[in-house]
Amino acid sequence: MNKRSKRVIPGFGLSMGISLTILSFIVIIPLASLVVYTANLSLGEIIEVITKPRVLSSFKVSFFTAFTASAVNAVMGVILAWVLVRYDFPFKRLLDGMIELPFALPTAVAGIALTALTADKGLIGEIFAQYGIKIAYTKTGIIIALIFVGIPFVVRSVQPVLEKLDYSYEEAAGVLGASRFTVFRKVIFPEIKPALMTGFGLAMGRCIGEYGSVVFIAGNMPYKTEITPLIIMSELQEYDYASATAIALVMLIFAFLLLFFINLIQARNTKIIKGGR
Repeated sequence: MNKRSKRVIPGFGLSMGISLTILSFIVIIPLASLVVYTANLSLGEIIEVITKPRVLSSFKVSFFTAFTASAVNAVMGVILAWVLVRYDFPFKRLLDGMIELPFALPTAVAGIALTALTADKGLIGEIFAQYGIKIAYTKTGIIIALIFVGIPFVVRSVQPVLEKLDYSYEEAAGVLGASRFTVFRKVIFPEIKPALMTGFGLAMGRCIGEYGSVVFIAGNMPYKTEITPLIIMSELQEYDYASATAIALVMLIFAFLLLFFINLIQARNTKIIKGGR
């Protein structure tokens, strides 16, 4: 008879019960409340709420800026992760720690700081203002704020994969005459692609619902820079919980679909890599 392996946490039933309880209070019940409040509206009323011109405009602003910022983070995140893993330089640990600063810094503080820097009289905004380029109170300012809050997701997703990557494959490709770009495209990128997609999805999910760091720099101009979370807050302030939850439900469905497709791509890439080996 095989000996049963020892588990660090004894009692599967107790551990699973505690896990499900915590998950219910933190995730399931709050999300279920969206459906409950939205159920107070008929399907026609829900469609009427989410298809208002101002709401549709906010969807467009939120999705466009979130996707653009996440795409930028996908590129810059790989570069930052590569530098942190492959090179040694002074203050490397300090830079590595600063990557997680957006997690620790209150989003409102980040929003105020970015607005002060990029306003027409700000340190950075003043330089661009001389050439007629506005950053704060535009979609560009929103994208900059979302890049700030989203970059850690990509870096922390890709960094562990790069650390575990075997150098021998790169060396073998180089010996066979492959250029550096070919080595990255054929050897490195397939390995980091699932992690990169995960980081992109997490960053975009965070960016879509970001409020604190965006509300100051956006300017909140209807049909121009007004984001969906601000619309939801406006509805809540008017005690229109049904409309607020209907709009929030759209964001929730989009986030679930995004994570579903990201996981689907991850699973497919993992099968391809295992099959190739």
